[in-house]
Amino acid sequence: MHQIVELPIRSEARVIEEIGTVTDSRPGRIGPARVLTNIARLSYTFTSMQVSEVTRDDSCAVPAVDHGRVDAVALSLIGTDEASDLAELFRLLGDPTRVRILFALLEAGELCVCDIAAVVETSETKVSQALRLLRGAGVVRNRRDGRNVHYRLDDAHVRLLLDLSRQHVAHG
Repeated sequence: MHQIVELPIRSEARVIEEIGTVTDSRPGRIGPARVLTNIARLSYTFTSMQVSEVTRDDSCAVPAVDHGRVDAVALSLIGTDEASDLAELFRLLGDPTRVRILFALLEAGELCVCDIAAVVETSETKVSQALRLLRGAGVVRNRRDGRNVHYRLDDAHVRLLLDLSRQHVAHG
């Protein structure tokens, strides 16, 4: 199904909204998805909060490629596989419950699932699902103690990432 949507920013800007079925990157997630495609000459940034027009400040006033700099940066640029892995890690941090779980583990060192659920004020089921994703990404480790499973942050890199992310948000 296609739907033409007139954006209020410019009357000549039209967006096709296509609704189809896609497979999400998470296991077992199949369902309807909206794909917005810009068919006008203007570029727009779509976020969960706003639609904003790309301004002159967002692009080069005089397009001229500095081939020396481009070549130098291209040599040290991360590959697409590594970029995908990093994007997946940041996607995991895109859920407030998972972030709160990680900060609870940062503060406590190690907690069992029921303690984490009590601290972040959510169900044990939701905590278990979040921890499964975080464990699969190598962000947390688990230790079984009888019938209980205890979790902790995987290593110092995760602690550093959380601390730096919090500092970045605080100064913004």
